[in-house]
Formats: sequence, structure tokens, C-alpha cells
Amino acid sequence: MRKYANSYSGRVFNDKNGNSYSGRVYGDKHWKIPFFVSLLVSITLFTTTIFGLYSSSYGRDQVLLDMVSFARPAESDGYFVESDFQSFQSNGFAKNEPPRFAYLISGTKGDSHRMMRTLQAVYHPRNQYILHMDLEAPPRERLNLTISVKNDPTFRKVENVRVMAQSNLVTYKGPTMFACTLQAISILLKESAKWDWFINLSASDYPLMTQDDLLHVFSNMSRNLNFIENMLLHGWKLNQRAKPIIIDPGLYLSKKSDLATTSQRRSLPTAFTLFTGSAWVVLTRSFVEYCIWGWDNFPRTLLMYYANFVSSPEGYFHTVICNTEEFRSTAIGHDLHYIAWDTPPKQHPVSLTVKDFNKMVNSSAPFARKFRKDDPVLDKIDKELLGRTHRFAPGAWCNGTSADGADPCSVIGDDSVFRPGPGANRLQELMNKLLSEDFRSKQCSTKS
Repeated sequence: MRKYANSYSGRVFNDKNGNSYSGRVYGDKHWKIPFFVSLLVSITLFTTTIFGLYSSSYGRDQVLLDMVSFARPAESDGYFVESDFQSFQSNGFAKNEPPRFAYLISGTKGDSHRMMRTLQAVYHPRNQYILHMDLEAPPRERLNLTISVKNDPTFRKVENVRVMAQSNLVTYKGPTMFACTLQAISILLKESAKWDWFINLSASDYPLMTQDDLLHVFSNMSRNLNFIENMLLHGWKLNQRAKPIIIDPGLYLSKKSDLATTSQRRSLPTAFTLFTGSAWVVLTRSFVEYCIWGWDNFPRTLLMYYANFVSSPEGYFHTVICNTEEFRSTAIGHDLHYIAWDTPPKQHPVSLTVKDFNKMVNSSAPFARKFRKDDPVLDKIDKELLGRTHRFAPGAWCNGTSADGADPCSVIGDDSVFRPGPGANRLQELMNKLLSEDFRSKQCSTKS
């Protein structure tokens, strides 16, 4: 062993002929000249190739243009793929025809009947509808809802009502709720290219006017307006919602439970400003496309941030729109709902009854919440506001006869013709206030 060690030591440090491996590495300098020559040739070939590609594709001035485009991205639309997405969303679809809505109606265990009632009350063959019953509902109830939609002759003929095959577990205060909303939006974008606004409702929501009223008023409005209540997140809400570190059990459990929290707290963001508002929205197709595509990555950044946020459905869309220059001016601070709260407000709104009917009507809002299942006020709304005597709230598209108690909506007419009623007048008055310069100037304000 000693002889081997001495031999090894001598080869490493004493062999002047450079026969050992270590000697070749540290002693032989003849490799340097050919190495640098090869390196110079490689750099020359690489540089020639790069300049050749630019010259052949774009001309000699392209390199200068690219350097300018990195310095001034606003002027570089022709050179980046993001400009294709922006061009797509800004051009939109034909605006010479009446608008269309895309509805998400969501529910949980025991809500299948209420979901169908809300669906029928807001149904119009011009619109798109997607229903989601969360995983807390038993399989039989979800199956019955699917069968009800499949067997409806109108839905089968028009093919504009879908039930989400994947049932997600939804925790209202956690990210699972708006993750499900984004999934529904993605399906609606994939299945239909012809809708202009996305509207989310729950089984406890109900309309206060017909779809003819709503479509008529929205026909005369810019299709770049997003109706989303927005206000700066500050005070106790900022501390209780943004600073805790939470986990939504709906992400990994099969049964619903409350959010899990840790004792640690996190700091507030400095790259963007936090906003909050109602979870119920009416959003343009171009804005929700931006949230899904996220071509500048900001919506995805916020998606990851709001995965750890208390009551994230009341902040995600609001923070995205108020921090994005392209969409900030399109935000109208109203959720188009009538909602009553206790004083001081609790976590959930007051359940509406017949005694709230006049307040609902006077609000001029097209929707209200929340209602108990089969509350008598729903029958009053059907009779006095919707004129609903059969499955659907009637409109100009109902081309059948009502003789002998027949359903006039069993025959589908022209869905681009509307017959507005008193609801349209109420909604138009509300829109006049919301679209006034005084009201719009206060949107996405950073003043607390």
C-alpha cells in the first residue's frame, strides 16, 4: 500500500514529462492556441448566421427595430405574439347584431330544483348556459339535473344549455369557487364564439326582469363595459383577508370543510393594489378572455396569489381589472344585483321575502339574491315582473299560441327580436346613472 501511494504521489507532482492525467491538465499549454482559434471561428459563424437570418427574413434594419421594440414595448405590436392575442380580443365579433349573454348557474346539495327554476326564468334561445352542481351534491341529484336538461325539448333543439360533467368541490371563501368559475368560462369560450357578456348566478339568485328587457337595453350599450363592484381593500378586511396564510380543503378533500389557517402571516403585495367587491359580475368576453389567456402573465400571477386569500371570489376579477390599464376604464362599479344586508353586515346577505318586493323593483337591478327555495316572493316575481305562466319567462321569441293553456314558448321564433317591458325602462334608468361621468370617474379608485 505504501509503495502504491508513493508511486501515485510521484506521478502527480514529480513527473516532468507530463505522462500522467494531472500532468496533462496543468502542464501542457499547447492546447490554448487551437482552442482560441476554434472559439473565434465559432463566434464568427454564429454571428454570421444570426445576421443572415435577420437579413433574409426582415431586412437589414430589423435588428435595429428589435432593439427599439424592447425599449418601447408599446410600439412593438408587430413583432411579438402577444399582439396577436390583443388584436383578437379587441376586434371581437360582429357588433351589428344584438348581444348575447353566457350564464353560469351554480348550486350544491339540494339545489337542482332551484337551479332549473332560475335557468327557466333567465332562458332565451339567443344565450348560452352552463350549469355546475358541486361535488357535495349526491350523484343521483347531479344525474337528475343532467337528465332534466337533456329531456327538455327546447334545450335539445337549440343546444345552448350544458351541465358541467366534472363536479368540483366548492368552498365559497376559498379559491375553489373562482377556479370553478374560470373553468366554466373556458368551456363557454370553447363551445361558442357568439356571446358578449358573462354572467354568474347561483341557485339562490332570481331575475327581476325578462331577458328581452335585458337584451334590449344592452343592445344600445358599448360591449366593452364590465359591471363589477370595486373598491380598495383596506382596514380590517385587508388584515383579515390578505395577510392570513390559508389552504382551501376543497383542493384535496372530497368533503366540504372550512378553510384551514396557519399561525403565520404574510406581507402585503407591492407590485399591485388589492381591490374587493361582490362575487357576482357581468363581464365582457374580451376581459374574461384576458383572464383565461393571460398573455402578459398578470392574471396567472394573481391566480396564484389569490389561491391563498380569504374570500378570493370577492377580489380576483376586481384586482385584475383595476390593475390592468387596458380594462381599468371599462369597470362599472355595480354588480346589477339587489342584495339586502343586516346592520352591521354578516357573512351572508338577508334572505329576501315578499316584504322586500318593492325595494327590489325600485332598485332597478335585473337580478336579486338571495332567496329561499320556493319562497312565495318568487311566485310574485313570476307573475308581476316576468309574466311567467309556463316554463319560461315569455319574450318575442315565443312564437306559439297560448290558446287553451298552451305554452307559447314551445314554438321558437326570431331570437333577435325583443319585446321590452317595464323592466327595460327601469334598467335604462339605472344605466343612465351608472354610465354618468360622475359615477365612472370614481371607479377603481385607490383612495380609501
